Amino acid sequence: MTILSTPVIASAAPSPVSHITRVVQEGPTQFAAYVYSASMNKTIKVQVLRPRHPAGPRPMMYLLSGLGEEDPENSIWLLKTDAVRFFADKNVSVALPLAGNGSFYTDWQRDDPELGRYRWETFLTKELPPLLEARFDGNGSRGIGGLSMGAGSALMLAARNPGFYRAVAAYSGCYTTTGPAGQFYPRGIVSAFGGDANNMWGPPNDPDWAAHDVLRRSSGLRGSAVYVSTGTGRAGRYDAPGYPGNTDPTDRQVVGGAIELGSLWCTRNLQAQLAAQQIPATFHYDDPGTHSWPYWVDRLHQSWPFLARGLAGVR
Repeated sequence: MTILSTPVIASAAPSPVSHITRVVQEGPTQFAAYVYSASMNKTIKVQVLRPRHPAGPRPMMYLLSGLGEEDPENSIWLLKTDAVRFFADKNVSVALPLAGNGSFYTDWQRDDPELGRYRWETFLTKELPPLLEARFDGNGSRGIGGLSMGAGSALMLAARNPGFYRAVAAYSGCYTTTGPAGQFYPRGIVSAFGGDANNMWGPPNDPDWAAHDVLRRSSGLRGSAVYVSTGTGRAGRYDAPGYPGNTDPTDRQVVGGAIELGSLWCTRNLQAQLAAQQIPATFHYDDPGTHSWPYWVDRLHQSWPFLARGLAGVR
């Protein structure tokens, strides 16, 4: 493990300006940037993948996780996928922020007694990008992708910040946050981690819920390369008993199937909304599959050529 800069002295007064406190090399192409967020008043670990043979300034792709990180020191993308190997020969830097549980990568209205202060939209769109791009040779072209909870968040951030991301990918997510059905999912997730979603976007009638609804903000996606995928919820090739890592086929097929069926409904609604506004997007949802990692690995690989063209400004 190689330390690339001097750690911040523990007794030093916190700075009012966001900055990288240190960078640690975790592998041949893997780094950890410890970034002090002024908006959240804490240091956040962001893992970064760089190409094995960098070729000048390059785009930055942000990948958002789902409900919560299983390991507080490693993005679940690195634990469950082949991202390190996959991106090693691609001239792109990949940023993997370790978010707070149930954050939805958004700015909360109020600090939560259990979850603390969340200002993730500010961090991801204002504080972090200039720091990473300066440190890891970025060229100003950005993309964002996410799975499950992170899928809706990736599209939400892109829709609320038009033109900030050239390429956007969403794998198995839901994209509306209004009405009883739209609020049920985020409220349930926040509650599962002991938080109160009223601290996120207010009570059910607060306009902040609509302000984070991708379907209502979909015009903000115009001009970005958008890729959205989900499975059908029916058991696929990775759900069979005996498949490596499938320790509970019934749970994966029943629970994972039901979640993915809900994602399919959400994805079709998004497709209809974008079509009505004549906003180009690529959708993939015809294949069997449940809400599980082997399918997201496939979708990452399949979507990458499309995302790479978007990052390069080619549509």
